Amino acid sequence: MEIKVSGNDIERAIKLLKRELQKDGLLKELKKRSFYEKPSVKTRRKQREAQKRRIKTARLKRQNKTII
Repeated sequence: MEIKVSGNDIERAIKLLKRELQKDGLLKELKKRSFYEKPSVKTRRKQREAQKRRIKTARLKRQNKTII
C-alpha cells in the first residue's frame, strides 16, 4: 500500500492511510489478532454479526417495498 504525500500535507496523508486501511479491513484484522479469542466466544460473535446482517437486510427490504 502506498500513500503519496504532496506539499508536506502529513495530516491529509494520515487520513488517506487510515481510510485505505479501513477499506482493506486491516484495522479490524489487527484488533481481532491483538488478543486471543476462545473458539466458543468467536462462534457467538460470528452468530451475532450474522444476526445483525439479517436484521439489516430485512429492514432494507421492508423499506424498499414501502418506497415502490
